[in-house]
Amino acid sequence: MKKQITISVNGEKHTLEVEPRELLVHVIREKLRLTGTHIGCDTSSCGACTVLLNGKSIKSCTVLAIQVNGKEISTVEGLATAEGLHPLQEGFKENHGLHCGFCTPGMLMRAVELLEHNPNPSEEEIRWGIAGNLCRCTGYNNIVKAIQYAGAKMRGEETPSTEPEFV
Repeated sequence: MKKQITISVNGEKHTLEVEPRELLVHVIREKLRLTGTHIGCDTSSCGACTVLLNGKSIKSCTVLAIQVNGKEISTVEGLATAEGLHPLQEGFKENHGLHCGFCTPGMLMRAVELLEHNPNPSEEEIRWGIAGNLCRCTGYNNIVKAIQYAGAKMRGEETPSTEPEFV
């Protein structure tokens, strides 16, 4: 029997009918057509499905849609504004923090929360902060640089000018 839920996604309110067993990732992708949230493993191992739930990063492949009734969800589609890219998106672009791009939405969303709680993380703190998100392409060095770049920009500092590493 379907249940009605109301959620706010990227600031827009949605009322939807969902199956009690329906996962949040499927609602985001299939009902709301926000396909930036990726399905990578269905076991919470890869982090490609990471979104923010009331500001906290979660893996949407392990959360039932009925559990988020009345809550705020932010997806990668909500990062850029009319003014331009979010500093993290800019950092990934400028520092070659993506290759195939599959992990990028989850990495970005996890990094949003990381920088919210720690605006100036060390390299080690960044690596620990994104440990639940797997990248199969980059070796993480450029992802770390991208997050450092975004942190500096968000703090109003000059962005680090580092040469990206190509693997």
